[in-house]
Amino acid sequence: MHVVANAAMSADGKLSSRRREQVVISGPDDFARVDALRASCDAVLVGGGTVRADDPHLTVEDPDLRAERREAGKPPHPARVVVDTRARTPPDGRVLDDAAVSYVLVGESAPEDRRSVLRDAGAELLVAGDERVDLAAGFAALEAEGIDRLLVEGGGEILFSAFEAGLVDELSLFVGSLLIGGRDAPTLADGTGFVEEFPALDLKDVERVDDGVLCRYAVE
Repeated sequence: MHVVANAAMSADGKLSSRRREQVVISGPDDFARVDALRASCDAVLVGGGTVRADDPHLTVEDPDLRAERREAGKPPHPARVVVDTRARTPPDGRVLDDAAVSYVLVGESAPEDRRSVLRDAGAELLVAGDERVDLAAGFAALEAEGIDRLLVEGGGEILFSAFEAGLVDELSLFVGSLLIGGRDAPTLADGTGFVEEFPALDLKDVERVDDGVLCRYAVE
């Protein structure tokens, strides 16, 4: 499986405010880029916290891109994946509608009643790990479902975990021209942080997009 991580952060490295509310960091050109990136992938993955905070749809907006996917024999939208150890995804969330296939990665510790609610809402549950979803096992399960190219959109905890597990192949990072601040505001790679071995990035390209900078890296 080829894994692409994508994120937009402020000039001081924040994904959103300390309130964990969505902040508009990029503009229309970057939104179109992300839409095309989604269209190029088999599935788009986010964490349960992102779903509960932002209620994302994770679909392809451009009808031309959807048409291109159909012409290639693919569904109009990539599958949606939620990493949600305790199965707390709202059953009425947009990520579980019938626009595309929806997978939820849960832990063995997820209560059966919550699992049942998500199944009834249309989610396909994949168990990976126990007290916390094991991303390596989860990604292997997704690959077994036919996912060959996966887009990881966040949030910071999921991005950190994916890098920590050595699962990311490339990173696309938009840096916007604003400051958010706050020691409790989420960053690109939250979690416990790296203290000895740090993931190395190979900068492949830099370009100006909207009022910001897009950096593309290969992960070494």
